Amino acid sequence: MKSKPYHYLALIMLLFYGCGAKQTASTTKPIDLVIQNSWFVAGPTLENQENINLIRVKKKVINVIANSNPIGEIELNVMVTPSSSNDGKPTNLPDSSNYLSITYQSSQEIKLQAREGNTEGTGCVHGGSHPRVNLPASSKSFSTIQIKWSDFKQDELPNGKRLDIHNICKLNFVNYHPIAGATLQIRSITIENFN
Repeated sequence: MKSKPYHYLALIMLLFYGCGAKQTASTTKPIDLVIQNSWFVAGPTLENQENINLIRVKKKVINVIANSNPIGEIELNVMVTPSSSNDGKPTNLPDSSNYLSITYQSSQEIKLQAREGNTEGTGCVHGGSHPRVNLPASSKSFSTIQIKWSDFKQDELPNGKRLDIHNICKLNFVNYHPIAGATLQIRSITIENFN
């Protein structure tokens, strides 16, 4: 009979640790746009959309190489909210989202545009406002950088229109002046407080 309090204590400890394990297991990981979303490409590249996405699914990396005679710019983009097309509805990020994090390697400087939806907030069409930032070349190794949403400004002008994170459609990586064999690889893109 004297051992009963120990049984109760053991049971309480088991329940306590069991509840803690459940809370840990239910923690959500941030969405990684490389892993979870289809990507689209336009311009003088060796890869097409199908190749890029096959490699993305198999190796968890986006890989783009400029062809031997690159005329025009290369645009590589991904919708923030998954879509089967290069269009769709804009995403309304929470006020608590302040930045995105990118792990990439690039032989040339890249402009990263954050394209906004239409003024009605119902669709993502080409054109319109696309505030941007500069991604410096990082040719020797992968770099991980955090970019504040407040850094995205129209045409990168100090007084340019700021990005509206409540109406964001896609991220567009642009190489305006590709040279033959120029490479861009992206391993991860996560957005703060976007689960």
